[in-house]
Amino acid sequence: MSIYDKPTDQDAYILAVETSCDETSVAVVKNGREVLSNLIFSQIETHKAFGGVVPEVASRKHVESITQMLEEAVVQSGIAPAQLSAVAVTQGPGLVGALLVGIMAAKSLAFALDKPLIGTHHIAGHIYANRLVQEIEYPCMALVVSGGHTELVLMEKEGHFRLIGRTRDDAVGEAYDKVARALGFPYPGGPYVDRLAHEAEQATLLPRSWLEPDSYDFSFSGLKSAVLNVLNQSRMRGEEPDLAAIARGFQESVIEVLVEKAVRAVRETGAKELLLCGGVAANRGLREALAQRCDQEEIVLRIPPLKYCTDNAAMIGAAAYLKWKSGEFAPQTMKAEPGLSLEAWSVED
Repeated sequence: MSIYDKPTDQDAYILAVETSCDETSVAVVKNGREVLSNLIFSQIETHKAFGGVVPEVASRKHVESITQMLEEAVVQSGIAPAQLSAVAVTQGPGLVGALLVGIMAAKSLAFALDKPLIGTHHIAGHIYANRLVQEIEYPCMALVVSGGHTELVLMEKEGHFRLIGRTRDDAVGEAYDKVARALGFPYPGGPYVDRLAHEAEQATLLPRSWLEPDSYDFSFSGLKSAVLNVLNQSRMRGEEPDLAAIARGFQESVIEVLVEKAVRAVRETGAKELLLCGGVAANRGLREALAQRCDQEEIVLRIPPLKYCTDNAAMIGAAAYLKWKSGEFAPQTMKAEPGLSLEAWSVED
């Protein structure tokens, strides 16, 4: 049981912390909608040298920056620490060491200020990033696409999540990074593949993984293998691979499957809106293709601005507001949960 009373109708100022992977971010969000500050420190340049995120390095970088960012986020928000209503933090999923840094910082601040602590789901944050721009109409469907997740989530009402489709192997962002590495691009490779795909005059024909006819699940490991096969065959023949054509073929395969399954899910569930969420939502090809298809199908499509697509604390503040309204606060014994279930995190009725 929480020692704090259920909130009143007064404005809620939530300080949010996000350290699930390689971005350190702190924000102050008012009533789950208005972003008063949103600081992000990216570790991309550090991890480029390793070709991907090194968990131990990510944790150390979070430790180095979190205290100063907490102070700066409060100052930039214009809100005095005593005016904060709660402290929210990503509890999972994510890298356990990285999560722990944010959780310990949030626990310490909540304890020092005698404020409620809210453990927040990272994917719920990506979904509710859309609410930072416009109210969400239920029931709705969320297409979550990121480095670690590819999911279709049905929300029949606010704060309730039901996974109807997920990746069976590689997440779409992971597939982009692996293909980019094979094409010779540095980490993170997704933006390079997207850019090269738009420059190509033709596309290498690559397979589409539809799985069972009625499945909403995804699979990208076979597509990644197909790209490697094309590269190897070209080099065995002594030919220089057409990297642009391969990038375009890969992107077209990914996008076609994502778009078709998302649109079918909206139609078959009666969802009123489709929300695009996650870091790969910044992909130009996906945004354009999904917008075009939804326009044809007369489906309302919500896509957050680019600044709210990648990991950030403002989205955590938006999702935490759901728990704030229902008075669901976490104890100081809250632990990091790298495999935290989105459905289990749903707001209580």
